[in-house]
Amino acid sequence: MLKMKDISSGMVIPRRIVLFLVFICFLFWSSTALTNDQDFAALKALTDGWANIPEKWKGEDPCGDEWEGITCNNSRVVTISLSSMGLTGQLTGDLATLSELQILDLSYNKGLTGSIPSNIGDLSELTTLILLGCGFSGRIPDTVGSLKKLVYLSLNSNSFTGEIPASIGKLEHLYWLDLSDNKLSGSIPVSDGTKPGLDMLLRTKHFHFGINQLSGEIPPSLFSSEMLLIHVLFDNNNLTGRIPPTLGLVQTLQAVRFDRNELSGPVPSNLNNLTSVSELALSNNALTGPLPNLTGMNNLMSVDLSNNSFAATRFPAWFTTLRSLKTVIMERTGLVGQLPAEFFNIDSLQTVKLKNNQLNGSLDIRGRYTRQLELIDLENNSIDNVDVVLGNNFTLMLTDNPYCQRGLVKSPYCSSKLQETSYSTPVFCVTYKCADDQMSSSNCKCAYPYTGTLILRAPSFSAFGNDAYFNELQKSLLGSFVNFSLPVDAVSLSDVSLDTFGYVSMHLAFFPAGQNYFNRTAVLKLGFVFSNQSYEPPKIFKPYVFHADIYTHFEVSESDLCITGNKSSTHTIAIIGAVIGVVILLLLLVCAGFYAHYQKKRANKAKQQANPFVSWDSHGTSGDVPKLKGSRFFTFVELQKCTNSFSEANHIGSGGYGKVYRGVLTDGQIVAIKRSQQGSMQGSREFKNEIELLSRVHHKNLVKLIGFCFDHGEQMLIYEFIPNGTLLDSLSGRSGIQLDWIRRLKVALGSARGLQYLHELADPPIIHRDIKSTNILLDEHLNAKVADFGLSRLYGDADKGYVTTQVKGTMGYLDPEYFQTNQLTEKSDIFSFGVVLLEMITASKPIQQGQFIVKQIKETVDKSKELYNLCNIIDPLLRSSTIALVGFDRFMDLALKCVEEFGVDRPATGEVVKELENIMQMAGMNPDADSTTTSQSYEGSSTGQSFNHPYSGDSLVR
Repeated sequence: MLKMKDISSGMVIPRRIVLFLVFICFLFWSSTALTNDQDFAALKALTDGWANIPEKWKGEDPCGDEWEGITCNNSRVVTISLSSMGLTGQLTGDLATLSELQILDLSYNKGLTGSIPSNIGDLSELTTLILLGCGFSGRIPDTVGSLKKLVYLSLNSNSFTGEIPASIGKLEHLYWLDLSDNKLSGSIPVSDGTKPGLDMLLRTKHFHFGINQLSGEIPPSLFSSEMLLIHVLFDNNNLTGRIPPTLGLVQTLQAVRFDRNELSGPVPSNLNNLTSVSELALSNNALTGPLPNLTGMNNLMSVDLSNNSFAATRFPAWFTTLRSLKTVIMERTGLVGQLPAEFFNIDSLQTVKLKNNQLNGSLDIRGRYTRQLELIDLENNSIDNVDVVLGNNFTLMLTDNPYCQRGLVKSPYCSSKLQETSYSTPVFCVTYKCADDQMSSSNCKCAYPYTGTLILRAPSFSAFGNDAYFNELQKSLLGSFVNFSLPVDAVSLSDVSLDTFGYVSMHLAFFPAGQNYFNRTAVLKLGFVFSNQSYEPPKIFKPYVFHADIYTHFEVSESDLCITGNKSSTHTIAIIGAVIGVVILLLLLVCAGFYAHYQKKRANKAKQQANPFVSWDSHGTSGDVPKLKGSRFFTFVELQKCTNSFSEANHIGSGGYGKVYRGVLTDGQIVAIKRSQQGSMQGSREFKNEIELLSRVHHKNLVKLIGFCFDHGEQMLIYEFIPNGTLLDSLSGRSGIQLDWIRRLKVALGSARGLQYLHELADPPIIHRDIKSTNILLDEHLNAKVADFGLSRLYGDADKGYVTTQVKGTMGYLDPEYFQTNQLTEKSDIFSFGVVLLEMITASKPIQQGQFIVKQIKETVDKSKELYNLCNIIDPLLRSSTIALVGFDRFMDLALKCVEEFGVDRPATGEVVKELENIMQMAGMNPDADSTTTSQSYEGSSTGQSFNHPYSGDSLVR
């Protein structure tokens, strides 16, 4: 054996041992890999408001510490799977920052409530979204339609309201769509050339919409021959109108349920084209016309047409040709005449329910029925004679037929009581009494099982006492668990019943192998097997849904464990354990040096990161560290707390830069927090620029910067909160605030004064470069404040006369001279401001329906006519106002000078301010008066409005 020598001690160490120790240390070292900062921040923000999270989730490294339910790939979180954990809390908008997330499964956590955040559509890599059996409510956001890679969407068994989002139709890869068991209302959305709809889901195989409040007719365009649907479940809704004949075009269908609605009219004659259907339920509607002809549907196992208004029809002969039938339910369907004896020769037939019809004559089933047949219910018909020999497990019910009313004999067939049969897994041994909360498995082992209810949504059998079916299910479950490497020792079934929705339910219990409880990893895997339909049951049990109970027995006391063996074996185990312990200790000592060194480096890194700009210029693109004057640094945790973990309730606006949240600081100050998103159009330079500029400028007509956050990979700016939105919000009517002529003059003057400060009083001067109506904000007194300095430039070289720079700004406001020459001057801001003045006159966007407002007004204006010939262009609110447009001509002259083609022809900022002050005085108003004193109280309110808030940052050239 090759050996190496330890120089300090002279001891010879086998090379294999050295290599083994190096390998162990490598494994140890690799386990300390850090999670991506953004993903870690998102997970912490997401779960800070959750209770009952796994113990490991209190660590600082989700990927390195192997948090249960979290799967990572190259430090990025790709899977969150936390079914049956008993979690409580809400989802927050931070979820959307997990940009590499592919699977999100939070099923079977009833304590998770609230709404789905609207920015969930930002999860561009998401393929699986499962929120089955939680407590979520509110509307399903339209942004779900932006999840282009989504394959599996399961939101069933919650309390969602509102309509089915039409945007789901854009999910071209969607395979599974389950929105059942909610409170969804409205009609079924289909495309119309301008909007998407469910008819566009050509690759989807599952439409599960049962147990909702859907209404309206079923659109014929919902179905087509190009679709691959196998399950169409619209039962237990409020749908009206006819079943569209286009349903018969989807020949891949296997299960169809439209029962328990308000459908009317005849059943489409082409329904029997669906030759692959095994379960058909159209009961409890108001269907009319002839009984549908199902000839050729040779795979049909269960058919229920009960409680409709079909025309009187003799029992169809074609029933005898459907040799796969197990269950026939046709109560109150207008059947007349005598039952053909051949019908009972179908080998698979189990249950026949034909009560409340007009069947008559003699019932002849002498020896013709098979051993599968368990029930024939013919109550309330006109049968007067019976010729039958029954088996032990056979039930015939003839109450309210002439045969039973004659009273000649006491027949067992005349009882109206049906003996209920069910199934429970048999136990073949004597068990000892189990401890509290434990159950005994079929193998007679006491344990804490993982339990839940299995619900069959389109059952093809109704013989609940048939042991063969449930033995098959039990065998299938155990086989699947072996294939999935799950530690399940036994499966028990019990309490099989038919519920009020027409579903078959049964209680399942899965018992652990090797110990008497499951650990968290096993429970998570068990939950995922059912929630994402990995388990494929036999055909007669599909489609299904599983509702798991919360599992709470992850750790048990030592007294609950089974301790066997004598003292000798215990002593041997102790010796082996000691030896193993010594070996492990030696390995850990070797690794301790490496780990100590690593921890020291990590501590130094954490200390450095206390400086918010320690990694400012990691890519060499951001320039020097920002020079700050008075702005406060906020940590991510501080901002997370003051926005309630960036909840949807605090979300007040969005833009290309990211989202804006309303927050309340610890001192009670209300702020607006502008939070960047990954891939936003504003980069580090713009972020730094806005911090530097706003921290050094202070004017009542400029938005005040409170602070910033550069922490956990986040870029956030914290401003004073401006409650009345943007100038555009008011001009467009979104804010509910109506600006009359005097108020518009006041806003124009305030904006001009803010601009004048930047151009003439700031040292060095500043060119804003993005003046527009969305960057002019209105405070509680409707005073104007200029905002968004991300694109601004310092203008300190007076001799040069301009700044040469890349063209940036917003189309429609952009100075044509700057656009052509790349030479930026303060006159570029004047042009943009002139466009804003024209906007205030017309309440129209700068570019609308292909028309540029500057060009349109220049071509229309005629100073010799009333209102300069602009009557058809002026905002109707101004035209209908009782306040005279005093100074309108001078206002228009000023606006037109501001939008001259060449900067030399435009007025200076000071001239603009002076002219607006003169116009205010002409109108009899003090230019320095507060806005609330200039005219009547404005309409609208700063609270309760649904308009987009300012601070949007969507300022780059489109």
